[in-house]
Amino acid sequence: MTLPPQPISPLDGRYRPAVQALGDHLSEAGLNRARVLVEIDWLIYLTDHSMFGTTPLTPEQQRSLRGLVDGFDQSSIDELATLEATTRHDVKAVEYFIRKRLDELGLTSIAELTHFACTSEDINNLSYALTIRSAVTSVWLPAFDAVIAELIRQAELYRDAPMLAHTHGQPATPTTMGKELAVFVHRLQRVRAQVVATEYLGKFSGATATFAAHLAADPDADWQAISNEFVTSLGLTWNPLTTQIESHDWQAELYARISHANRILHNLCTDVWTYISMGYFTQIPVEGATGSSTMPHKVNPIRFENAEANLELSSALLDSLAATLVTSRLQRDLTDSSAQRNIGVALGHSVLALDNIRGGLGQISLNATALEADLDTNWEVLGEAIQTVVRAEVTEGRSSIADPYALLKELTRGRRVGATEMAEFIRGLDIGDAAKERLLALTPARYVGLASRLVDHLAD
Repeated sequence: MTLPPQPISPLDGRYRPAVQALGDHLSEAGLNRARVLVEIDWLIYLTDHSMFGTTPLTPEQQRSLRGLVDGFDQSSIDELATLEATTRHDVKAVEYFIRKRLDELGLTSIAELTHFACTSEDINNLSYALTIRSAVTSVWLPAFDAVIAELIRQAELYRDAPMLAHTHGQPATPTTMGKELAVFVHRLQRVRAQVVATEYLGKFSGATATFAAHLAADPDADWQAISNEFVTSLGLTWNPLTTQIESHDWQAELYARISHANRILHNLCTDVWTYISMGYFTQIPVEGATGSSTMPHKVNPIRFENAEANLELSSALLDSLAATLVTSRLQRDLTDSSAQRNIGVALGHSVLALDNIRGGLGQISLNATALEADLDTNWEVLGEAIQTVVRAEVTEGRSSIADPYALLKELTRGRRVGATEMAEFIRGLDIGDAAKERLLALTPARYVGLASRLVDHLAD
């Protein structure tokens, strides 16, 4: 039996609600709408500057033309698809689409300025820059910021919650859960600043970026200045030196930064998953949800596991795009054309992961009892504090202990030491009374240094 047409990608299937906002930007329809915008703006620019004997369009005529962008709908999508079926060329279809509207508006006299002196890539590179920028700023960044905001909330909430650290998977100097979550916030905020600082470049200079056709049409015009002014009017950064295509270096930089963000988030997921498995976090059951088809007690950390998988897929695609897009044979080949159609897929997996992480973080609660129990059974972690204090006492002439580190290594390495045994050991040390009292007042839960205050750096 053959099924009716089905989506191949889960992003267009079961996960569509979480990522559908990207479709307004990084779909074929979103790209075509941006192409219409660029073509219309170029036409208006030329007439505004009375190029080739034209006169500026009236405000009403400009509104009518720009209405093609604002009113871009399913009928526009269908019409362009019909045109492309004949032209076999996506940008040429956009040109014919606009020419038809010019005829309808009584503007046939300026029809030849549609796509004037442009190669398809002049339109495409600007359209991609516009759609990628809007997708990142209006979809990806808000989802990213929502995760950061929840992490900040929990970092503040748990800033004073002492927790046994685990370096190499072994008990280590205690920290606080809030400080450990703050580490992720700090990492993510650094990458966020880099993403926000991205330059979205554009070229607008003809078939091999020499302005040859432009100069042939009007040798006296300052075409470099015109190109610069037009590209920057779209809110993009002008790239003066390219081949037929914009070189895509800015895209490689952006995708590397988002891929880096993905990997930090992946590290967050594996850490939270591990804290859940250790009992440090308990999961809040979702009404009606099933954790296992056979084990009724299960509450699985599926949101973090789902996020891990999607972050890996996103980074794999973003890394591939970054590597592929910076290479083009001689003055142009079409590898970038096929590759760029997958930008939405790459960002889609990241947005889906962000949705799962935010949801997962909202379904966990700190188990302070488990943290306290772990701390109370690992008094040997105070060995670091004791040997450090003894070193200071030796230096200041209040102790004659020969090798403080070796002394504590003999007491603590590879074995558990209880509170009573640790107190007896401290009382027997050859150190000053003040130092001895400080050490006797220590417990694993109090041995967290400046962990709580370090969370304050999130406000810097």
